[in-house]
Amino acid sequence: MQKNLDIAPLRSFVAIADCGGFQRAATHLHLSQGAVSQHVRRLEDAVGRQLFQRHGRGSRFTPDGDELLAVARRILDLHDDALRSFGAETTSTITIGSTEHAAAQLLPALATALERAAPQLSVRFRIDRGMALRDGLASRRIDLALLLNSDDPSAIRVGELELTWYSAPGWQLPPRPDPVPIVAFDSPCALRSRALETLSGAGLPASIRAEAPQLGGVHASVATGVGVALLATLGQTPEGLVPRSDLPAAKPLRLSVGARPGLPTATAAIAADALRPLLTPHLRLAAGA
Repeated sequence: MQKNLDIAPLRSFVAIADCGGFQRAATHLHLSQGAVSQHVRRLEDAVGRQLFQRHGRGSRFTPDGDELLAVARRILDLHDDALRSFGAETTSTITIGSTEHAAAQLLPALATALERAAPQLSVRFRIDRGMALRDGLASRRIDLALLLNSDDPSAIRVGELELTWYSAPGWQLPPRPDPVPIVAFDSPCALRSRALETLSGAGLPASIRAEAPQLGGVHASVATGVGVALLATLGQTPEGLVPRSDLPAAKPLRLSVGARPGLPTATAAIAADALRPLLTPHLRLAAGA
């Protein structure tokens, strides 16, 4: 019996990654959480692999899940491009690009704000590296992008992403002059650069002990005690990690909203206005109370 990767389950699968979990994906897609879970089971049956594994009270992608996620994004891009080429879409789709840094906290709020302000728009996410997001804006494959430390004068400044060092519970700094072991995203990466710059500026030697292309890999490596990572989490400590106060404070990263050429200025302004409250510490605390 031939098995298929159907579009609806693939869309749910990508939404789990982009929205930061099953429930948020269900809300974004206007489905029940049970329906999203069923979509995942259909995909696991089709590929014959486990795509998620339990992690604390939540779950995270397995290596096979990470591999399918990249494939699913390509399939959905081709599928949606084909529909657009035949004029088959009945609503306009706006694609929002972001790196993984704090995407789970920022993107759902951004999508909600845009859908309320412009209900005729259907929001789609694209998670990628910063350079790829800039290329996507220039080529019009992405409509809006959340950019870190952008020097683009046309981008709308939103605010600053505060950065925090994290480690596994019980992890201890090595004695001097041993280097501080760092877990980082693959280069180039603004967080990776800021981590090394921060330690160097404080006179602390550092070395990259583990690298990962995605946030889940960084979290998993830190949780095993390999080293510390500098992350933007908007005050929400990742499951299984603890914040560190014994390392030098890092300067925040500038967050801006970039827009593709020709996108109405009002659309980018709505996005920037939706994000600003999330970067304000006292408002974040009130929201989490």
